[in-house]
Amino acid sequence: MIRRFRRLPLRSRLALLTAVAVAVAVAAVAGVSWVVLKQQLEEQRDTTLTSVRPADDTVVDLLRTCGAAMRPYPSPYTVQIITTSGTVCTTAGKSPVAVGAADLAVAPDQDPVLHDARAKDGKEMRVATSASRVRGVYAVSIAQPVTDIDKPLTKLALVLALTAGVGVLGAGAAGLGIARAGLRPVDQLTGAVEHIARTEDLAVRIPVEGEDEIARLSRSFNSMTAALASSRDRQQQLIADAGHELRTPLTSLRTNIDLLARSEDTGRAIPPEDRKALLASVKAQMTELAALIGDLQELSRPDGAPGSGPVQVIALHEAVERAVDRARLRGSGLTFEVRLESWYVRAEPAALERALVNLLDNAVKFSPPGGVVEVTLAAGDLTVRDHGPGIAPEELPHVFDRFWRSPSARSLPGSGLGLSIVARTIQQAGGEVTLRAAEGDGTSATVRLPGAPTAPPSGP
Repeated sequence: MIRRFRRLPLRSRLALLTAVAVAVAVAAVAGVSWVVLKQQLEEQRDTTLTSVRPADDTVVDLLRTCGAAMRPYPSPYTVQIITTSGTVCTTAGKSPVAVGAADLAVAPDQDPVLHDARAKDGKEMRVATSASRVRGVYAVSIAQPVTDIDKPLTKLALVLALTAGVGVLGAGAAGLGIARAGLRPVDQLTGAVEHIARTEDLAVRIPVEGEDEIARLSRSFNSMTAALASSRDRQQQLIADAGHELRTPLTSLRTNIDLLARSEDTGRAIPPEDRKALLASVKAQMTELAALIGDLQELSRPDGAPGSGPVQVIALHEAVERAVDRARLRGSGLTFEVRLESWYVRAEPAALERALVNLLDNAVKFSPPGGVVEVTLAAGDLTVRDHGPGIAPEELPHVFDRFWRSPSARSLPGSGLGLSIVARTIQQAGGEVTLRAAEGDGTSATVRLPGAPTAPPSGP
C-alpha cells in the first residue's frame, strides 16, 4: 500500500493526503457532535420524565378503569400504575411495560428511579418510577420509547455522513487544484532541467514570483545555471586562449626542428653558430612550453580544490628569500634591495612559493638592464617594486586576467598567466594582491596575507 502510494504523482499524493486529513477531521467533528447531541437528548428526556408527574385525578381514573376498555389516552407517554395489591394498570392504547425490581423498590420519599425496560410489544422504553400519593396505588411510572431519540439521531448520522462525504470529495478536488497551482513552479523547474539535459542550453531561466520555498528553489536553480554557464564560458575561453598561446611556441618549435631535420636529410650542414642558435631557440621554446603547461595545470584546478600540498604554517620571510634567490638567477645584472621582517602565514607551501616567484619574475621581466628591484616585507605586507616602464591606468583592471598582456609585454616571453596565478593563490590563502603604478616610475605590487610576526606554538 505504501509502495503504491509512493508511486503516485506528487500532486495526487497531496490531494489524497488532503482528502484523508479532511475526512479524519470531519469524522472526528461529526462523531463528537453526534455523541454530545445524544447525551443532551438523553439528559433532556430523563429530566422531562422525572419532572412530569401525572395528576392525582389521572391516577385515580386509571385505578378505577384498570382493565376496562376506554379510549386511548392522548399523550406521548405511557402512564402505568402499580397498585398496593400488585396489579399493574396501563393507559389505554399503550403497551404495558415490564415491571422491574427498581419499580417495586421505590420509596415514598425517594426521587424517581430511571431505568430501561421493554414493553409488551417489544419496544425499548425509558421508565421513570416514583412513589404515589393516591390511596391504593403503590407507584406510578412514566415511560417513553427510546426510539423517540434514536430516530433523530439516525437521521443526523445520515446527514453528517452525507455532509462528510461531500466535504471529503470537495477537499480532494480542492487539494488537487491547490497542488497543481502550488507545484506549477516545480513543473517549470522540471521542464527546465529536462530541457537542459536534452540541449545543454544553460541560458534557461525560471520566472520567480513571491518569497516562498518554491521561489527560493527557483532562484537557486537560476543561480546554479548561471554559475554553470559562466564556468563553461570560462572553460571555453581558457581552452581558446590556451590554444592561441600554445600555437606560437609550437609553431616556432616546429619551424626550428624542420630546419634541423632538413639539414640532416639534404646533407647541407648548418653553420655551427646558426645551429647553436637554433638549438638554443628550441630549448627556450621548450622551456616556455613547459612553463605554460604548468600554469595551465595550476589554473585548471577548481577554486577551493586542494593544491600541491596541505595547508601549513609558513615563514613568509623565508619563502620570499628563496623566491628572491631564484629571481636573481633570471635577472642577472639586476640589483635586489631586500628588507624582510618576520611574518608567518597559513598556506600551501608549493603554491605560495610559485606565486612569489611569478610576482618577482614579473618585476624582473619589466626591469631595465642594471635596474633595481625593491622587495619589502613589513607587518605582513609584501611589496615588490620595479623601475620599468610602468603600467597605464586603463590597463590596471586587466592585469590579473588570464592570458592578458599589456601591449608593451607582448614581445616579451610569457603566457600572461603569472599574475593570474598569483591572485588566485593569494585569495585562496585569505589575502589580497594589488598592482599600481609606483611614484616616479615602475610598478608596485602589494600582497597582504593574514598572519603573525611569530610562529604559533606547535601542537602536542
